[in-house]
Amino acid sequence: MQIADFPIGPHSRPFIIAEMSGNHNQSLERALAIVDAAGEAGVQALKLQTYTADTMTLAVDDGEFFISDEQSLWKGNSLHALYQQAHTPWEWHAPIFARAKEWGMVCFSTPFDDSAVDFLESLDVPAYKIASFELVHLPLIRRVAATGKPLIMSTGMATLAEIDDAVRAAREAGCRDLILLKCTSTYPATPENSNVLTIPHLRAMFGCEIGLSDHTMGVGASVAAVAHGASVIEKHFTLSRADGGVDSSFSLEPAELAALVLETERAWQSLGQVAYGPGEAERKSLVFRRSVYVAQDIAAGTVLTADNLRCVRPGLGLPPKYYDLLLGRRVGRDVAKGTPMSWDLLGQ
Repeated sequence: MQIADFPIGPHSRPFIIAEMSGNHNQSLERALAIVDAAGEAGVQALKLQTYTADTMTLAVDDGEFFISDEQSLWKGNSLHALYQQAHTPWEWHAPIFARAKEWGMVCFSTPFDDSAVDFLESLDVPAYKIASFELVHLPLIRRVAATGKPLIMSTGMATLAEIDDAVRAAREAGCRDLILLKCTSTYPATPENSNVLTIPHLRAMFGCEIGLSDHTMGVGASVAAVAHGASVIEKHFTLSRADGGVDSSFSLEPAELAALVLETERAWQSLGQVAYGPGEAERKSLVFRRSVYVAQDIAAGTVLTADNLRCVRPGLGLPPKYYDLLLGRRVGRDVAKGTPMSWDLLGQ
């Protein structure tokens, strides 16, 4: 499959998505700078989130609408206030999309309700993303799938049955090109709870491309995911974590994003195929193996011993596996020190 002009699959380098989320800090200038930094890092795609506070939740400031969890990055905010701070104004989408296009990047978004889908369709987005928290929102999945665009769905928190429900909803609504992202919905996530071994299992279960939506710090989990067959990597991205913002603490900075692009491509290149024996690039190194050499000048009829026969580099003599067999045999002619041992040096 492919998104716009980018092929996605085991025969293509990993498709890297830089997630802006709310890291624009309500500045269009900063948002465009994030696009430029992502382009310089070499990613193929930039992703937004399309919602308003009112399409996400209710304007209620207490009870279950207030974040009081001491471990939460967003403690002390109501949901409505948090989404008001984090949302990307819809009038910014067109200039952000245009700037991404200048860099040759794909730009698309995560919609959170039907009005967002309608808006994104007016911008002719090339693909859609369903967030982990919306994976159980089957009506939204059906609406997005009905566009016929490639669909990426994150699976954070989801049971296998819930993933199956979402995949069935997407397929039945017309989705042909589907990507599932293994995801751990903690912020930040730890390598220990990333469980990237789930990636090949997801591929076997659902028969589609699989990737990782990675909330860990650094690039190690993403590299490991590619080694286990991930063809898509999504990472939150900011100009500087020190600048703050709703998602900044678990976002990559520009140098780290460039490292992600480089190291995931190296991981993909290293996969190759099942292979044994010297590869074409290794053949010239065979000469530096050990082999059996005559270690002293010896006359015809001399018995081969540990003193006059050694296993040394280079590798032009008989393989060392014959060393014990050669000991005690006699040479059939005079042999100079440094001669590679061969069967024709032996006497009858």
